[in-house]
Amino acid sequence: MQLLAQLSQQLQALDERSLIRRRRTVDTPCGPRVTVDGRELLAFCSNDYLGLANHPLIVEALREGASLYGAGSGASHLISGHARPHALLEDRLAGFVGAHLERPRALTFCTGYMANLAIISGLTAGDRDAEIFSESLNHASLIDGARLSRTRVHVYPHADLAAIEAMLKASNAATKLVVTDSVFSMDGDLAPLPELLALCEQYNAWLVVDDAHGFGTLGARGHGALEHFDLRSPYLVYMGTLGKAAGVGGAFVAAHETVIETLIQKARPYIFTTAAPPAMAHALLASLDLIDGAEGALRRAHLQALVAQLDDAATGLQLQRWQRLPSATAIQPILIGDNAETMRAGAALYEQGLWVGTIRPPTVAAGTARLRVTLSAGHSTMEVSQLSAAINALEKEWT
Repeated sequence: MQLLAQLSQQLQALDERSLIRRRRTVDTPCGPRVTVDGRELLAFCSNDYLGLANHPLIVEALREGASLYGAGSGASHLISGHARPHALLEDRLAGFVGAHLERPRALTFCTGYMANLAIISGLTAGDRDAEIFSESLNHASLIDGARLSRTRVHVYPHADLAAIEAMLKASNAATKLVVTDSVFSMDGDLAPLPELLALCEQYNAWLVVDDAHGFGTLGARGHGALEHFDLRSPYLVYMGTLGKAAGVGGAFVAAHETVIETLIQKARPYIFTTAAPPAMAHALLASLDLIDGAEGALRRAHLQALVAQLDDAATGLQLQRWQRLPSATAIQPILIGDNAETMRAGAALYEQGLWVGTIRPPTVAAGTARLRVTLSAGHSTMEVSQLSAAINALEKEWT
């Protein structure tokens, strides 16, 4: 069949460029040590930054939620799927980041991807006098949200404040959205949010912040990038995910109550999808208690100690051929460049019982393939030393 032959040729072309992606099957709960395809591995590739995905209090809350509210919601939020735990979670999340917003309200989503589609399309779709200003390293969900909106999009270079200011100054649009990650998921660095917010306030633009990798880990209480930078403004539209540091699943948007009501009425990814199971919302209430409490503070402190450990002369990364990108977050990229070499490095570590993400185009730009090491509060200092030693030895062997 010709159509199948065309697809086979496309797959072969990807394979020849070392761009084929393959799944592995995990047989144990998410954590530092997992059983993958029957083999025990030390994993440095999940986004479970605080090590909460298998926390007994959250697991018990999920079980309790299922016993109280069943397995599924049965409908969209606007039909009959908005259960009491959803309402409680939204109120709690609005309070979590509300100190940084004016008249805050929160709205939950099944995934961060859907939340980003909803924000951008909900605030701009059908508006012929709108423009979007998107960071060049933004997550795919933000890029796709801009595409779904069918709105004019301007891409500014990574963290280039002069460029974005020139774009905003030249714009005559009535509705302007500046859209950025807070922590860039493949580089691990932080966006200059204070400066971006100042520009948005000056030029009357919304600042949409995707804090997928900051919520739970940044800020003294884990309230995210807004707390980390101590930002306060009615111009902020904040998105946080709940399946990374929070350990469960889903996402939320927090903003001025008028923004949230607009999304409820206009955002198709919210209107036309079944609500997440109420039991998940029930479990997330327990997760927020942990993040906001003493245990969350201890886990964040330990995570930062592990990040610092990678700089240690005795137990850290000492690279010459490859490059560790500067990052003060749990995301610790090691730039290799070549797709095939990146895959060989990942396979060599895997053979040693170490599971590290191998990231290639189109997730990153051509020529910037990398190992994406992600640290978790569940890791020990000895485990991080084991990883560093293996990477150092591998690079030395190949140099």
